[in-house]
Amino acid sequence: MIHVTIFQNKYKECVGFQTEGHAEYANPGQDIVCAAASILVINTINAIEEFTEDDASLISEDETGMISYHLNHPSKDARLLLNAMILGLEQMVDDDNYAEYIDLTFEEV
Repeated sequence: MIHVTIFQNKYKECVGFQTEGHAEYANPGQDIVCAAASILVINTINAIEEFTEDDASLISEDETGMISYHLNHPSKDARLLLNAMILGLEQMVDDDNYAEYIDLTFEEV
């Protein structure tokens, strides 16, 4: 299962996230749940780096599927991109076909 934790400040604004695990929906290379979650996460990181000047830290481990991404002071643009990622992940969690392969939690930091 893919576990996604969204880190929020006291104003409920996303300031980062961590993903861990593998969906195991299908064999490697055919796992559409893992591919969808990976694309949402990686595209969000790339978009923030490309389109904002925000300072962020990134840690990843291929074996566990862990990606930890934290923004020091997220701009309005970065928060919009993060919220778009969260929307996509929430839609996956809410889909009866994929809900058992991904979970999403929110944590105040």
